[in-house]
Amino acid sequence: MTPITKAVIPAAGFGTRLLPATKAQPKEMLTIVDKPVIQYVVEEAANSGITEILIIIAKGKEVLQSHFQPDVTLEQLLESKSKFAELDAIRKLRNLANISFAYQHEQLGLGHALLSAESFAANQPFAVLLGDTMIETASPLTGKLFEIFNEKNSSVVALETVPYSITYRYGVFEGKKIGERVYQAERLIEKPVAGTSMSDLVFAGRYVLTPTVFDALKKTAPGVNHEIQLTDALKLMMDDAPVFGYQFEGKRFDVGNKLDFIKTNVMYGMKQPELADKLRAWLKELIE
Repeated sequence: MTPITKAVIPAAGFGTRLLPATKAQPKEMLTIVDKPVIQYVVEEAANSGITEILIIIAKGKEVLQSHFQPDVTLEQLLESKSKFAELDAIRKLRNLANISFAYQHEQLGLGHALLSAESFAANQPFAVLLGDTMIETASPLTGKLFEIFNEKNSSVVALETVPYSITYRYGVFEGKKIGERVYQAERLIEKPVAGTSMSDLVFAGRYVLTPTVFDALKKTAPGVNHEIQLTDALKLMMDDAPVFGYQFEGKRFDVGNKLDFIKTNVMYGMKQPELADKLRAWLKELIE
């Protein structure tokens, strides 16, 4: 089967939960230790075999483009100062993938954003990675979704379990288990009314989709928050082909809210050899 080499990263949201930090800076460019969030997402895609990425942005988010473009002046400065580690780090950005950009001119939901990617997908299956969601797994989660997609030849989404009390915040996946951590969807609900969910499996910000999603999105009426929801399009797709879910082992970091943003910085700081001991000692002192 032809490998999947394209990914779409929606990154056009306003990031209102992190204001005022995101007033003039996209939430995807907020730093986790020493890299912006969007770079972690792009690296996951690249490590999964993706070679072409379309990042969907809104007006005012052009700094996302700048981050991945070469900066000859900066490179020359670093080289002149013999800062070769830093030089290598920024040069690697240009080799992650072939990255292009498209605009979502109106904030009408994730499904609406994906419609901007129809020509990019070129009638081929593609991955979707939410630009404000970092995933930590033993191997790249998107790559694992590719394996399931190739086995089932149908759309597959990443799933995680959350307490029933907060399922109303998410797209909820109800289905039957058909394999090790693999489920077949029977019902999908975007942000159900609190207390009504029959499942604790929710969408985790990673998808591999067939190109039929674009026809479904064009038929999808605005739903929750008067937006075109990808969840609703997936429901339409289930009329013609099954949708599968994979409950991944690992940790999802939704850095679009303040508490998780702080937690993510601490946890990733602990992974840095030059920071871990000092950070651990400081945390211990702080707690005591």
